[in-house]
Amino acid sequence: MKDKRPNIVMILADDMGAWAMHSAGNDDVITDNIDKLAEGGICFSSFFCVSPVCSPARASILSGLIPSRHGVHDWLRSGNVDKGILGKLADDAYYRDEDHAIQYLDGCECYTDILAENGYSCALCGKWHLGDSLHPQHGFSKWFTIGRGGCEYYRADLVEDGKLAISDEYVTDSITDKAIDFIDELSSACSPFYLSVHYTAPHSPWDEEQHPSDIYEKYSDCSFQSTPDLPVNRNQVKSAPFGEGPERKRLLRGYYSAITAMDIGIGRIIQYLETKDLLSDTIVIFSSDNGMNMGHHGIWGKGNGTFPLNMYDTSVKVPMIFFWKDHIKPGVSDVMLSHYDLFPTILDIAGIEYNNDPKRPGRSFASILHGNRQSDRDIVVFDEYGPTRMIRTDSAKLVYRYPYGPHELYDLTIDPNEEYNLYEDERYEQLKSSLLRKLGSWFLQYTDPAVDGTKEAVYGFGQIDKAGINSDSMDSYMPILDELFV
Repeated sequence: MKDKRPNIVMILADDMGAWAMHSAGNDDVITDNIDKLAEGGICFSSFFCVSPVCSPARASILSGLIPSRHGVHDWLRSGNVDKGILGKLADDAYYRDEDHAIQYLDGCECYTDILAENGYSCALCGKWHLGDSLHPQHGFSKWFTIGRGGCEYYRADLVEDGKLAISDEYVTDSITDKAIDFIDELSSACSPFYLSVHYTAPHSPWDEEQHPSDIYEKYSDCSFQSTPDLPVNRNQVKSAPFGEGPERKRLLRGYYSAITAMDIGIGRIIQYLETKDLLSDTIVIFSSDNGMNMGHHGIWGKGNGTFPLNMYDTSVKVPMIFFWKDHIKPGVSDVMLSHYDLFPTILDIAGIEYNNDPKRPGRSFASILHGNRQSDRDIVVFDEYGPTRMIRTDSAKLVYRYPYGPHELYDLTIDPNEEYNLYEDERYEQLKSSLLRKLGSWFLQYTDPAVDGTKEAVYGFGQIDKAGINSDSMDSYMPILDELFV
């Protein structure tokens, strides 16, 4: 480890599947700058989110805790802003579910808290979506974010200096511009800096008018052969736009346009770091909060693209690239890792010792970054989304929905695309029992009974209050209504 602590730039996409990069084998999408990061750094081919929806996934990245420990179990539909300060915006349907601001991670220690305590200047640029968006939290001294969670690309509700305003600029460009401004400000100090660049791309909306015409035009003749063209899944719900035939191509065109616009922004950030002679002093991390289905399994959306909530690899697998010029030997790692491993890894590469909470399941994988491509880690990862839990090894996956199911079991050695549910197959009874014991033991170790997801009525349509015994309401989650089924 260097005597001088490295700067860290964490770039996080929103709803970008691991499959949605040209360097990952997708011949349709244009990701020139992300591909350069992958080529010059380490690309992790088996990296998983902790929960296949934005707010729980983001809370776990920052805190290193699982949702059944930090209590964020669904995307946050309320608690983002105080309705009393909205003024005219309070009448906007976009804010209809907002009441009072809630700091959902209050009481949780995040790695940004520890970085700030150890001399890092921390800045957030882009999506927060963990409550009380107007006020900087968890070590961030610079704060430029979105009022709620997602937003329209040309009508973003941006928060700066504690004030909320609607912007007419393309939000991907606004986030990139502010990231560059922050780098300029932070690099002038003597201390190292940490910068979160949280794009809203490529989350919907994907309509033509939502994206720059020159980028949208790049996909006018695209055949979109890199994603499956399947009938809409029978469990599809209206959590994301979906369609077949011409509508499928229209939605994919918007999704890919959002990715390419973000890729251009990433290129600008890397170029600015190089111009400022900071690239060899800065670790650049690229990932997404969760995976995404764009027709995979016939699903449009992530874990809440269906009901029951799903745990397909396309929902839980995310891109993960670590780039550090002159310090990381380029390559690909197929070691199975999870976002809950980021907390210890980031602090490890920053050279910071801390008192770790034994309720954090993650382990540092910094040794892989320093050239050790072998690993003694257990080849297993875990996910949860409310009462739906998953254990995945390199050869099998069990999805268990408490208390009644339906449950799923896949033999990934012969069925990597998870097409054949073997849960009722007697030949797999021993494997099923073994995985279920491991699943139960692991969650028993890391869960807080006060906010246990198996006791939470999570439907995938949003969380409106704190979970479990911390809730001020009898109903912390929006129910799924009949009209929301396809």
